Amino acid sequence: MHRTLTEHARCLYGDEYRPAPECDADHHEHRFVEELTFADADSILAMLRELSPHLVDGHLPVWIRNLAYRLAVLQRPDDPLLMREAADSLHLHGPDWDDIAAELRKRADALEAGA
Repeated sequence: MHRTLTEHARCLYGDEYRPAPECDADHHEHRFVEELTFADADSILAMLRELSPHLVDGHLPVWIRNLAYRLAVLQRPDDPLLMREAADSLHLHGPDWDDIAAELRKRADALEAGA
């Protein structure tokens, strides 16, 4: 069993910077997605930042990155820095999601203007 979401992702998708840990777990993507779905924002962001520290790198599939950022933003709807990070990721892996990235930036700006 994996101790963290990051460890589970590293076993399933690999890691550009570190070797995958030795693991005898039966890896199924749907189990990882279930774990991701119910993970807290800190665990999600730790995984994203460790496995893709420069946004454009890493072996996480783009759809996993998108889902992870979506889940983190839903848990932290008042975090403009997170919204911009998610927008940057969407923009880098777009252009299909450029309108969503622009909306996230707009929401981040509005939050900061209201603060």
